Order: sequence, then structure tokens, then C-alpha cells
Amino acid sequence: MIDQPTIDRILDATQIVDIVSDFVTLRRRGVNYVGLCPFHDDKTPSFYVSPAKGLCKCFACGKGGNAVHFIMEHEQMSYPEALKYLAKKYGIEIKERELSSEEKLMQSERESLFIVNNFARDYFQNILKNHADGRSIGMAYFRQRGFRDDIIEKFQLGYCTESHDAMSQEAIRKGFKKDYLIKTGLCYETDDHRLRDRFWGRVIFPVHTLSGKVVAFGGRVLSNATKGVKVKYVNSPESEIYHKSNELYGIYFAKQAIVKQDRCFLVEGYTDVISMHQAGVENVVASSGTALTPGQIKLIHRFTNHITVLYDGDVAGIKASLRGIDMLLEEGMNIKVCLLPDGEDPDSFARKHNTTDFQKFIQDNETDFIRFKTNLLLEDAGKDPVKRAELINNLVQSISVIPEAIFRDVYIKECSQLLHVEDKLLVSEVARRRETQAEKQAEQRNREIRKNNAAQAPLPDGVQPPYPEDMPPYPADGEMQMPDGGTPFPPEVTEYVSYIPQGGKEGQEFYEYEHLILQIIVRYGEKIICKILDEAGNEIPVTVIELIISDLRRDELSFHSPLHRQILTEAIEHIHNEGFIAEKYFLAHPDPVISRLSAELIADRYQLSKYHSKAQKLVTDEERLFELVLSLVNSFKFAIVNEEIKHIMHALQDPAVVNDEERCNSIMKRYAELRESQRLMAKKLGDRVVLNG
Repeated sequence: MIDQPTIDRILDATQIVDIVSDFVTLRRRGVNYVGLCPFHDDKTPSFYVSPAKGLCKCFACGKGGNAVHFIMEHEQMSYPEALKYLAKKYGIEIKERELSSEEKLMQSERESLFIVNNFARDYFQNILKNHADGRSIGMAYFRQRGFRDDIIEKFQLGYCTESHDAMSQEAIRKGFKKDYLIKTGLCYETDDHRLRDRFWGRVIFPVHTLSGKVVAFGGRVLSNATKGVKVKYVNSPESEIYHKSNELYGIYFAKQAIVKQDRCFLVEGYTDVISMHQAGVENVVASSGTALTPGQIKLIHRFTNHITVLYDGDVAGIKASLRGIDMLLEEGMNIKVCLLPDGEDPDSFARKHNTTDFQKFIQDNETDFIRFKTNLLLEDAGKDPVKRAELINNLVQSISVIPEAIFRDVYIKECSQLLHVEDKLLVSEVARRRETQAEKQAEQRNREIRKNNAAQAPLPDGVQPPYPEDMPPYPADGEMQMPDGGTPFPPEVTEYVSYIPQGGKEGQEFYEYEHLILQIIVRYGEKIICKILDEAGNEIPVTVIELIISDLRRDELSFHSPLHRQILTEAIEHIHNEGFIAEKYFLAHPDPVISRLSAELIADRYQLSKYHSKAQKLVTDEERLFELVLSLVNSFKFAIVNEEIKHIMHALQDPAVVNDEERCNSIMKRYAELRESQRLMAKKLGDRVVLNG
């Protein structure tokens, strides 16, 4: 692990203009630089680079960040890989944190497994090219599939002879340990303790990670070489380095094409991917014959929001994959489906067409998933009312997981027309299912909160508590009040439970205020905003972070975004560390998600004007910082209370809640507390709001 001082040195040395200029032609425009965005098809320069801030941003597609984020996005590297790239460029020695004995053992074992896989890949490639059986059997198979030599080399294809232990014996002779050969799944041990090759008599397809490491293998049986073997494909078993649910075949070779074209084609098998590459269509990955998993979906979503699933005419196979497509919808992705001509699969179809013809066929024949699914299931349902009801339920379930309300509405209207069902019925059923999903998510989240709170351990050495232990005792009413009349530093809220669903909150007013408060925390968190007096009359400085957390805890509120909560928690932990500067700390954060968000928060300097007409820009005059902090926090609290009351009122209309006396009383108690808070907040905001109901 790269230690934080080394990360700081890398970021301090990095010049954003130098880094971006390696990939983008930049022209000076005032104090900044501008060029064509490398992340989308940019016709007019929209990619701006600020050397003063050390940030870049495309104002068309929104991508950007600091130099690390740019390299991660452009070169498709992980966070540590991007840091090492920059360190090498600027001649900075990488100092990584000393690992524990257990971590060293785990790392050593992982590295050993990758080394063994690299040996096996090279062994299989050598057999394919230089062994008599490799040329006459393995290479003949690939030639029959129409694969060119450059494609065979690119995908590192190979062959394993019919001998049941040739590879394992060669590995042992080379000094590789039997234990690692078994752990990678390359070999297995028989009852009489003999080592056998898993992939004997098969052509080999190495599986690569996102960074290009060989993590597993797939082997296809050749009928003339392995008589009596019924399983066509054998794949590496799960191991310390290989988790099938998190890998996609071809992602290493496809990632840059996916980003460039902002679309990913999803197919089923190895040869589908390879043939499409040979045809010039490189933005393609395969799920390797398994249903899509959340890990695979997130991997695709890192590079694009648009995916086209290519199907052959196997209706049974299509139906089996529909659940995975629903998961893509749930992730908020735009999904198209293309059905290939009868008797064709992506492999055979790609071999018969060039890039232009292949792309044109897809463009002419792809359709959105909901329409495709409706037509597919309608054929089965026919005029059977029971099957049609099941079909409607199936489609409603798919629509209900779509996060964007506009898309849900469009699909509801389309299904209403296709199925001849009133859209009001579909709207009602979708709403009911989304409410059920939200309640389940909220309950799961609350269980996790309770579990995490119960598991909290004492702070490790060197980590400051949220507030100093020598803070003056909590005063009686009227003593040592904050400048706004509140009490300083209320006790920690041990559990934050909200009736507002986690999903779909980004468009709510309270969430926008939450985002703006976070901007102030990242930019100005360590600044002294006011002072309070202790019982002895001594002045105690209060930072922006302390004022915000104090005000939120007083009303037992917190941020709704887990990421925002994490940033706030770390800000509290580090606020009293010597030399702590929130902007520098979060911009150099080892978690790339946090550092990228921090870069966005620093770059967007003029967000606040939408919400506060008095402030034309976000706190360039720091004398107004106190006023803006209080205004934002109060507006956030009022908006969140109003939103939560709406959801409580909705919950109280649920018969299941009404008939559960204990649950109903608990919700009613929470409702009364929120109404009182609403009344007090309205008064504090100047009685300028009308309370409903």
C-alpha cells in the first residue's frame, strides 16, 4: 500500500498541464487551457485544464478531476497504478506502507498464483505454436474458426496436449510448487496423490483482469482429441485471485473502445468476443455463459452507461438471461437488445461481415429491452389470461427497478399500449413495488447501522476522538451558547434512522443542500468560524466542521449519502490534527471515489448562487462564511424534515402499518417529533413558511 506522505509528494510534484498534454492538444485560454475532450466525441473544445487548481474538467460530458483521476480514466488504471505512473514520470520513489506478516503472506501467495498463471499461459502458447499436436490440432481448430495469427497472439490463445500431466510435470521441473498449481485450478490431485492437468486435450482461452493479468483459463474440448469427454468447456475454479462473478472475458482488450464509443456489446462466449474483435468491433465483453452478476455489471458501468445485448435465436437461453438484464436496469443503464438472424450467433455473424455491415445491422435491428421483453413474453402468453397477468407482473417488476422516473413513465406508457392495459394500473403497481423495495432497503440499511454501531471498537492510537476529551462539560440551559443560540457539541448520535428511502433521493431539495454543505466542508472545513466561551471565560475556537456537525447532531440528523457521511466522519476525526487542511486531505485521499468527488467539489465554485441569491458566488469573501454555513445547514434541516414527514404520512396509509400497533405508535411518535422540529425551524427561518396539514 502506498503511504500517504508518498501520495502527497506525487500530487505536489504533478503538473496537470504536463499530464494532460501527453494525450490532448491544449491551447491557452486566459489563465486556463482548453482542448478536445478525450473521453467523448468532442467537436468543439470543451475540456478545460486549470494549472492553478491542478484540476481538469469537460463541461460537455462532465469527466475530469486531478491528474490521478485523468490517468485512471484515460489509461483505465486503478488508483495505485495511476499513482505509480505519475511517480515514474516525475522520478519519485514509491514508498509503500510496511505490511503485517499476515498481509505479506497473503500478498506473496497472490503474486505466486499470478506467476504460476503466467507460466501456464506461456506454456500453452508455446505448445500451440511449436508442438506437433498443437499445430495439427489446436492451431487447426483456430484456423477453422477463421482466427488470424495476430488475433491468436493478441488473446494469447494456446493448447494443452492429450497427456494428462505434461503441463504439471513441466511446472514441477521449473520449480513451481504443487500447492500453487492446485490453488490456481490448473491441476487437481487424484485420490492416489497424483497431479493431473485440468485442461488436457483442450484449446486454451486465458481470462484477463482489467489490468491485463491472467487470472484464470477456459478450455474447450476438441472431439477428435478427447473421446468420451461430455463437458465442452472447462473453466478455472474459484481461487484467491479469481472470482468469476467479478470478471468479464475480454474487458482488458475492450475497455478503451468502450470508453471511446460509449457503448458495450455483451455476448456469451469466448469465440464471440474474439470474432467480433477480428471484425473490427472491439467494445465487446462476454459473461462466459453465466448469468450477469452485480460485480460484472458494475465493471461495465465504470466505462459506459449504454449496453447492447446480442442474442442468437435460442429462446430458452434468452429467457434465462432476463434476470441479469433487470439488474442492468436497476443499475440505471440504457439497455438495447439485438436478435441475430436465425442460425447465427455473434461468432458466426461477425465472421461473415465487416465492421461497417456489423454495426449497421445492430443499429437497424436493436430495440429497447422493455419492448423486446414484452414481445418475447407475449408470444408465450397468447390469449391465456393467467399467463398475461404473469407477463404484466413480470414487466412491472422490470420497470419498477429503473431509477429514473422519466424512463419509468415512458416504459409504462409503451407497455400500456402493447398490452392494452390502462396505464393508471401500471403506475399504481410500479409505485407499490418501489415503495416495498424502498422499505426493504431502508430496513437493511438500518440493520447495517445497528450492526456497525454494535461493532465499533475503541479508536486506535494516534486517532483523535470527534471532540477533545478536555472539552468543557455540557452546560446548563443558557450557558456557553453558540452565536446562533444553539448548544455547542451535542453528544454523538449513535443511530440515524430515516423514513426517506435511500434510492432516488438525488433530485430532492435536501440532497442538493447536503451536497453544498459538503462543498463548504471540503473547501473550508479547518477554518475558524467563531469562538465560544467556557465556564472560566476562555475562548475556544470553533471550525467550520465542528459548527456543522454540532448543528446537525442537535437535531439528530445526518447526511443521507453514505459517501458524504464517510467524508464528514473523517473530517471530524482529523480536524484537530496538526496541519490538517480539508481540501488537501480529501483531494489526496487514498479512496479514488472520495478524491474524485473532492476534485469536483473544489472545481464547482459557483453552485450556491442557485439557492442563495444574496451570495453570487460560493464564499469568495470568507467574512460571510459563518452566515452561509448557518443558512445552508438550516435550509438542509428544514428540507429534510419536510421530506421525511411526507414519507411518514405515506407510510401511515399502509394497512400493514396501521394494523401493527407497535410499529404505528413508533412512527406516530417520530411524526410528532418531526412536526415540532418543523415548527421550531420555521420560526427560526423567520416564519416565512406555511406548515401543511
